[in-house]
Amino acid sequence: MTPRAPAFRLAIDSQDITAKVERRVESITLTDNRGFDADQVEIVLLDHDGKLDIPTRGAKLTLALGYAGEPLIDKGTFVVDDIEHQGAPDKLILRASSADLRAGLSDKKERSWHRQTMGAIVRTIAKEAGLQPAITADLAKQPIAHIDQTSESDINLLSRLAAMFDAVATVKAGRLLFIKAGAAQTASGQPLAAVTITRQDGDSHHFTVGDREAYTSVQAHYQDTKGAHKGTITWPDKPKRKKGDKRTTNSTDSVKTLRHTYANSANAKRAAKSEWERIQRGMATFSLTLAHARPELFPELPATVQGFKSAIDALPWIVTKATHRLADGFTTEVELEVAAEALT
Repeated sequence: MTPRAPAFRLAIDSQDITAKVERRVESITLTDNRGFDADQVEIVLLDHDGKLDIPTRGAKLTLALGYAGEPLIDKGTFVVDDIEHQGAPDKLILRASSADLRAGLSDKKERSWHRQTMGAIVRTIAKEAGLQPAITADLAKQPIAHIDQTSESDINLLSRLAAMFDAVATVKAGRLLFIKAGAAQTASGQPLAAVTITRQDGDSHHFTVGDREAYTSVQAHYQDTKGAHKGTITWPDKPKRKKGDKRTTNSTDSVKTLRHTYANSANAKRAAKSEWERIQRGMATFSLTLAHARPELFPELPATVQGFKSAIDALPWIVTKATHRLADGFTTEVELEVAAEALT
């Protein structure tokens, strides 16, 4: 069987330069991150004859990856942040980050949100940034009694709210997404189609599993300024104990305490529950280097694996990070964590 030949399409400021640079590419590395960690691309081009033009910082770069004779996978639009020229031999290096996160979400603001729903907050921020809101129905109806945005960017605020609900907030293709972490669903609530990764696909793998009893619970403090009431929420409220464990419920040996003080007990409870779920998902992680790149892989995509230990194959997985590299070959490094469904 003839190996598939890697292929790409590259444009700068809407001008397709693929044919001009295809014989000059030393490497293209694309890192597809989760949440508000911007996606990153680095392109190294050979400039031995000095004929390459240096683009300006802020130029728009679009990239698609895949294989010759097959539809290429659009990997998005990026803004050139950093340009480097070095030699000898002469090389031009372009580094860019996802353009979607430059939609005004990083500006610091002063405001408070009172008696709002999560959906109303996402829709307001999306409108201000010129984005389309996309939030799952169950998250959209969640009430927010009160939260302050004090000299804080919308990205920071949404990240805080995402942590409270064990959600992922990000911007993709002009849409502000707010979805449940590890749920393997689109913002409309439709399930994402799972991908299968076999041992034959990979050059190497690394599986780790931790002790779920490392923490028996999570605590969150709150202070209701209106009622001048302080309190602490513990989740789960009846922590599981190992057989023979003599610790009292007041012991903090295995209790994780959140540093933030919440405005009320409901917010504190949501934050403690979400952190507990995040800890549980992170107890098992799996990373692989795929000898044959899978450019269609991206964060939040559900995955099943085959050909490893039965305990690994049996778990439902979620992609949390994918790094695609086209150089001497074409590979994908993928990181996974246990899907939320495994925790129920």
